[in-house]
Amino acid sequence: MAAAGNAKGWVRFGDYRTWYRVTGTTDEARSALVVVHGGPGSTHDYLLSLCCLAEDGRAVVHYDQLGNGGSTRLPDAGPEFWTPQLFLDELANLVRELGVANDYVVFGQSWGGMLAARHAADRPAGLRGLIIANAPASYPLWRQEMEVLRAALPPGVDAVLRRHEAAGTTDTREYFEAMRVFYDRHVCRIDPWPRDYLASFMETADNPTVYAAMNGPSEFHVTGRLRDWSVEDCLPDIAVPTLILSGRYDEATPATVRPFHDLVPDVRWEIFEDSSHVPHLEEPELFRTVVADFLTSLET
Repeated sequence: MAAAGNAKGWVRFGDYRTWYRVTGTTDEARSALVVVHGGPGSTHDYLLSLCCLAEDGRAVVHYDQLGNGGSTRLPDAGPEFWTPQLFLDELANLVRELGVANDYVVFGQSWGGMLAARHAADRPAGLRGLIIANAPASYPLWRQEMEVLRAALPPGVDAVLRRHEAAGTTDTREYFEAMRVFYDRHVCRIDPWPRDYLASFMETADNPTVYAAMNGPSEFHVTGRLRDWSVEDCLPDIAVPTLILSGRYDEATPATVRPFHDLVPDVRWEIFEDSSHVPHLEEPELFRTVVADFLTSLET
């Protein structure tokens, strides 16, 4: 592979730059693992623990999607600029430019899982496997399930959230504190939040251009361009072994994840019983075992 060993840098993406880091070196028997973070509008930081998989003799590639982290930031780009196709093109470009296009596995988390599924459905020649972690197959399904989860919050919390959402005051401290009740239940159940997770969270909060345009003010109030986006129609086209991961308390509820299980031809689903949306942080040892076993199965 072109970017081997421990390296950081940028690849050109049209007029822009995508920041990446590579941990480890892939030998001939092991595929590179390309990690696609969530958001949209987050960064790679909260997924850094996946670097441990490089110890098995593979390159692990992280990158920051356009608009955030170390990649080109475009604070003046309008909502129409930010589309799923933009990020699909960026992922395909990254794989080519890093020289792993002939032999790689994609790990996509949350929104990144949807992106990874859509990428896999195009059947890239060098794609060997797919891991979809904590992702919905459809934003309409996601929005339906958010209503279910919001209704189960402690008394009065959802009323506070809805009052601010109706008034357009989702940038207030009161909204943030009510939002944290949901996040502490369904996004990250570790108290205090781990440093890597907090780094990505604060990046999104400090640089909300992409998240606001594509998602909205919070995980459970989707008002952006993705509100009607789905990958359900392309799931039967995925032709590589696929592992689905989710948490028992995940905001990506079973109803949002099930289309992956029902429609992808070669698939298995692992649920982490003590996790919500980030089992790689909430149950790290079990997570590593499950993912490493799946990667090994691709090589045998």
